[in-house]
Amino acid sequence: QVQLVESGGGLVQAGGSLRLSCAASGRTFSTHAMGWFRQAPGKEREFVAAITWSGGSTRYADSVKGRFTISGDNVNNTVYLQMNSLKPEDTAVYYCAIDVKGVGYVHWGQGTQVTVSS
Repeated sequence: QVQLVESGGGLVQAGGSLRLSCAASGRTFSTHAMGWFRQAPGKEREFVAAITWSGGSTRYADSVKGRFTISGDNVNNTVYLQMNSLKPEDTAVYYCAIDVKGVGYVHWGQGTQVTVSS
C-alpha cells in the first residue's frame, strides 16, 4: 500500500505564497513521477505540475508557469509545491499523486484546501 499525506494549505491573500508538501510512504519503489493536481468547486480535476523521480524533470500547466515550482526529495519520498503570486483562480483542493511506471497516476492523497482571497 502507498499513503500520501498533503499539508501546507490554507487561506492567503492574492499575491501571497504558500508551500505545499506531500509525504509518501509504503511501497513507493515503482514511482516514476509525482504530481500535483487541483480541483475547484464545480470543475474537473486538473493537472498542475509534475516531477520525475529519477532525473528531476519538471512540467507545469500553462496557468501556473512562472509562479509555481515543484521540487522533490526522493530520499524522503516528499514532493513540494511552492506557489507564489497566488490568484483567486488558484483556489481549489490540491492533491498530490504518484505516477507508477507503465500505469499512470494511481495513488492519491486526501487533498489540502488552498483559498486565495481577492
